[in-house]
Amino acid sequence: MKKLIKNGLIVDGNKRAPFKSNIVIEGEKISYIGSVADENSFDEVIDAKERVVCPGFIDTHSHSDLKIIENPYNEIKIRQGITTEVLGQDGISMAPLPIEYISPWRKNLAGLDGESDNIDWTYKTTDNYLKIMEKNGVGLNEAYLVPHGNVRMEAMGLGSNIATDKDIEKMCNITRREMEAGSLGLSTGLIYMPCAYSKTKELVEMCKVVAEYDGVFVVHQRSEADTILESMEEVIEIGRKSGVRVHFSHFKVCGKKNWGFIDAVIDLVKKAEKEGIKISFDQYPYAAGSTMLGVILPPWAHDGGTDNLLERLSNSELRKKMINDMETGIPGWDNFVDFAGLDGIFVTSVKTEKNRDVIGKNLKELGEMRGKDSYNATFDLLYEEENAVGMVDFYGLEEHIEKFMKMKEQNVCTDGLLSGKPHPRAFGSFPRILGRFVREKKVLTLEEAIYKMSKKAAQAFSIKNRGTLEVGNFADIVIFNEETVGEKGTFVDPTQYPEGIDYVIINGEVVIREGDYFKIAPGKVLRRGESVKLI
Repeated sequence: MKKLIKNGLIVDGNKRAPFKSNIVIEGEKISYIGSVADENSFDEVIDAKERVVCPGFIDTHSHSDLKIIENPYNEIKIRQGITTEVLGQDGISMAPLPIEYISPWRKNLAGLDGESDNIDWTYKTTDNYLKIMEKNGVGLNEAYLVPHGNVRMEAMGLGSNIATDKDIEKMCNITRREMEAGSLGLSTGLIYMPCAYSKTKELVEMCKVVAEYDGVFVVHQRSEADTILESMEEVIEIGRKSGVRVHFSHFKVCGKKNWGFIDAVIDLVKKAEKEGIKISFDQYPYAAGSTMLGVILPPWAHDGGTDNLLERLSNSELRKKMINDMETGIPGWDNFVDFAGLDGIFVTSVKTEKNRDVIGKNLKELGEMRGKDSYNATFDLLYEEENAVGMVDFYGLEEHIEKFMKMKEQNVCTDGLLSGKPHPRAFGSFPRILGRFVREKKVLTLEEAIYKMSKKAAQAFSIKNRGTLEVGNFADIVIFNEETVGEKGTFVDPTQYPEGIDYVIINGEVVIREGDYFKIAPGKVLRRGESVKLI
C-alpha cells in the first residue's frame, strides 16, 4: 500500500520550525518527504490541510503490561497519539516470573497492572513473555525493561534480607539473560517491594551489566519527598560507578514542605551531567500521582510478599505499629499520608464488587463511610482486596511541573494505571501537553513539545528508526488539529478520550481516521539491538 499525506504542517521531531510539505508512505516506512506531482498513483490520500503532522508519541512509562496480553488493542493510548510504549516499569512487572512465585507475585503486581485469570502465567522469562505479544499481535509498538524486583525474586525470594555477593552474582546473570532477550534496560521502584530492600551495591553491579549493552537504568527513586536529595545522590552514584545511562521516572518533588528542594534537585542533575553522567527523566503533566494504595504502609509491613502483608493487616497490634510509623515517619521512607494527607489520597480501583462504592473517595471519606478511623478503614480495604487497590495522590503545584517540563532532560509519559477509575493521565497526558502547555500557557513551543514526546523519548531509550519524520523511518505518525487538541478527562470523570487527534498511523497502517478507531494490530514488539521484532 502506498499512501500520501498532503498539505500538512510538518513538525518532524527534530525541533526544526514547522514546514508545509507532503509525506509518502510505502508499506511500513516513510519513503519520501516533499512535493508530489501526481496524486493518482497512491492507494490512499490523506488531506492534512490546516492540521499538524508529527511523529507518533512515545510513552516511556506505561503500565499496560498485563492488559496488552489480555487485549492486544490499547485504544486508550492510541487515541492520544501514542504509537510506542515502554513496559516493565517500577521494578515490578510480568517477567521474569518463576513458577513457584506466580501466586504471591500476582498479588504484588495487582495494584499497579491489574489481575487476570484469563492468561497463562507460566511463561517464566522475558523472552517468552515477549513471544506471547508477538503471537497475539499488538495494537501499538511495545518495548520492555527488565524489572529489578522480578530479578531479585528469582534470585533470592521476596524477603527483606540483604543480598550477598552470591545473590548479586545470580541477579547479574539473570539481568544478562533478560537483556539478551531484548530488554531496553533495567527498571527499579525503590519504594516497592522487594526492590526497596536492596542496597546501592546491588544496583551498581546489575547496572554494570546493563551498561555493557548500552541499556538504560530507569528508576523510581527511594524518595520523591523528604529525603529526595539523598535519594538522587544514590541514583547518581549508581550511574557514576556503573557507567549506565540514568533515567528518572515521573520526576517531581512531593509535599509542600519539600518544595524548597526543587532548585537543589535541578542543580544535582546539572552537576552530575558535568561529570559526564548521562541523565534524562520523564514526567506526566499533572500535579497528582497514582500508584498502588499499599505503598502508604511502612516497608516492613510488606516483608515476604503480599500473603505476609495480609497476615500483618489482620493483627491489631501490628496495625497500631503501622499507624505510629505513618504518623511519626520512618527515615528514608516516602510517607504518602504525610505529604498528601488522608484527604489527598483517593481510591481509584478495587478487585471486588463489595468495595466498589469507595472508588473516587479519599481516605478520610472512606473512614466516614465505614464508620471507623481512616487508618483502620484503609487497612480493612487492603485486607479485603488482597492489596489490589489503586490510588491517586495530590502532591504539588502546576508551576513546579512547568519548571521541570522546560528542562532539556525531560520527555513526556503517562504512567497511567488502566484499571477502575484511573488517573486522567492514562487517557490524556500527551494531548494535555499540546492543549494546555503549548496552546494555552505557551510553556513550550509546538516543536519543543513534539520533540519531547517523540525524538527525545526515543533517544533516552535507544529506540531505533522512530521518533522523527524522516525517510527510512517507520511510519508512526499523528495528525492533529492544533486549535482543538486537548484532554477531556478530569479527576471526577477521567475515562474520556481526548479531542483533536484526527489520525494515528502505526507502521504505515491507519489506526485512527478522522477520529474513528479501527481495531487492528499493526504494532511491533521492539527488542534492544533490533529496529523491530517482526511478528
